[in-house]
Amino acid sequence: MAGAARTATLTALALLAFAGNSLLCRAALRDDAGGAAIDAASFTAIRIASGAAALWLLLRWRAATPQSAAPLPGSWGSAAALFIYAAAFSFAYLSLGAATGALLLFGAVQATMIGVALARGERLRPVQAAGALLAFGGLVALLLPGLTAPPAGGAALMLAAGAAWGAYSLRGRSADARSGNATAVTAGNFARAVPMALALALAALPWAHLSAPGVALAVASGALTSGVGYAIWYAALPALRATHAATVQLAVPVITALGGVLLLAEPLHLRLVLCAALVLGGIALVVLPRR
Repeated sequence: MAGAARTATLTALALLAFAGNSLLCRAALRDDAGGAAIDAASFTAIRIASGAAALWLLLRWRAATPQSAAPLPGSWGSAAALFIYAAAFSFAYLSLGAATGALLLFGAVQATMIGVALARGERLRPVQAAGALLAFGGLVALLLPGLTAPPAGGAALMLAAGAAWGAYSLRGRSADARSGNATAVTAGNFARAVPMALALALAALPWAHLSAPGVALAVASGALTSGVGYAIWYAALPALRATHAATVQLAVPVITALGGVLLLAEPLHLRLVLCAALVLGGIALVVLPRR
């Protein structure tokens, strides 16, 4: 029971961090009357670099004896998935609202993780399969053409970000998570992703735009809701089945939608509410116990 409570607590904290990422990124990148606070490439680079720095400091604080010479665990494959997710995520939020982006992101996460789990032999009960189809149907309904449909380019980028995050999460459940403690693995992946993010920022230098609020939002996203948040998520992942890890993340759009309305004054369209209800109904069917 204690182990289950720990997993539930870690998962809840990670979901709050994921929602915070969407809100911070959208706040920094949306084009208000004065323009965006920062460009997407710079946001990505600062986010990843500050995440790596925060995790390194956390490791040094936890260590009983300094081990600076020891290589960090993690892998270049996971770092590449992390970078692709972060870059596509940032550019998608140039045109998407916070809640719509979060719903697309974690819908793609669900599709990726459940697809891989089924390919590896994991099976869903009939009720769980119906729930997964219901959630998928909600995402399809959101993407259908209409006045409140999200821009196609932004939606495609966010779906790519979700696929990359699904791959990163799956790697976290396998060899990466077992090669060291969760914080060290996450720190190693962030450190390896830094040169990739810096290369992106240099390539986009002609379009760079930085402001103090934008940099502050990027640092908060990297150090708190990304670095620390992902370390928490990596700690929870080994105790979660792939199908459950995929579906519980679909609670994030609801948290994000509430934050978008309260903090960013974003409208909440009926279409988004109905599609989110379908998605969350699917979560309940997949995650709730057999009884």
